[in-house]
Amino acid sequence: MNRSTSEKLKVASMIQAGKGQGEAIDRGHGIFESTGIGNSYLITTSEGDVLVNAGTLGDARRGLEKFQKISDRPVRYIVLTQSHANQFGGLEVYKTAENQVIVHRNYPAERRRNQALEAHYKRGSRRIFAAITGAVEDIMPTREVEPDLLIDDFHAFELGGRRFEIIWTPGGETRSAVVVWLPAERIAIVGNLFGPLFGNHPNLNTMRGDKPRSALEFIDSIKTVRALRPAQILTGHEDIRGEQFIQDELTRIIDAVQWVHDKTVEGMNAGLDLRTLMREVKTPSHLALTEEYGRVPWNVRAIWHEYTGWFDPSRGTTELYDVPPASVAPAIAELSGGVERIVEKAHQFLGEDKPLEALHLLDIALAAEPQSRLAKEAAVAAHELLLEHTSGNNLWERRWIEAQIRDLST
Repeated sequence: MNRSTSEKLKVASMIQAGKGQGEAIDRGHGIFESTGIGNSYLITTSEGDVLVNAGTLGDARRGLEKFQKISDRPVRYIVLTQSHANQFGGLEVYKTAENQVIVHRNYPAERRRNQALEAHYKRGSRRIFAAITGAVEDIMPTREVEPDLLIDDFHAFELGGRRFEIIWTPGGETRSAVVVWLPAERIAIVGNLFGPLFGNHPNLNTMRGDKPRSALEFIDSIKTVRALRPAQILTGHEDIRGEQFIQDELTRIIDAVQWVHDKTVEGMNAGLDLRTLMREVKTPSHLALTEEYGRVPWNVRAIWHEYTGWFDPSRGTTELYDVPPASVAPAIAELSGGVERIVEKAHQFLGEDKPLEALHLLDIALAAEPQSRLAKEAAVAAHELLLEHTSGNNLWERRWIEAQIRDLST
């Protein structure tokens, strides 16, 4: 199956939207948006402006030009809603001696951790996002900009007659996540608290290897936003309006994630194994959220590991040790009559429309003979069939499968 990267994927098109944006988007109440891998918002006042999120380095270079057409007043404050590169990457473009960068107290520690694991995180992220976000040099800063003010649960200030409140929401994508609340206008700027899509299942533990998020902290943070009763929410990529609509959607998100959490815990207490729960936990139709970014079975797994850690008893004694299943692959191939016989059986599974069963066998075949052309070709066919099964509707899943096909085809 040959699919373009952005076909049917709303997230991909959102991330790439900023490249064609000529003017800042007026979101009302003196708030202007520069769209990018992460949106930036300029909030104008008579005494200077407030910037919420700097975007990536490339986003900021484009955004500065747009914002300078809107206002010639200085940016007095820069608020970062979390510690990912699509929030801080362009700080150096906007930072001056006259403005103040405000972050949550957890931000510096998160930046240190990300720097310590830079190669690991970059490897995982580029595998999924490289074709969508572009070159690393257009994302990451050339120098680190240190924050000026570290806040705790709550911080407020006034500028040009406007009140700004910054509220900690630790259930966001990082534990430095905050929302910016404009009480007079009843507008919440939430960054990626919900992930890139509003009304989507959160991605509690991404495939690129981020530190896991807590399901219950996510729920509590959404409750914090709901209690504000916003009439408008500006996310990292979307403009959501209508008080009742927002209340209803926030309640549905809360109830859906709570349901997945509770059913997972219930199954754990009943003695069900992890993969059974991944198959069986499904939200009822009235709580269904989209799954383009996060998915229910992945969140079941994230919740399981949040509470139990790395050890999975259903995998038995070998889970305790460093000898992988691949170590016996040559022996299994020998007992099977060779890699060709394993590939032959894998093709039988493909004929029965069972790509995952085929891939389990092909993992053994490729561990036994990593350069087997027969096994690689069968694995490509299995991944293509799997992509048909999933319809390519989840960004992470599709990009992983496409990367596997690319690697197997070389």
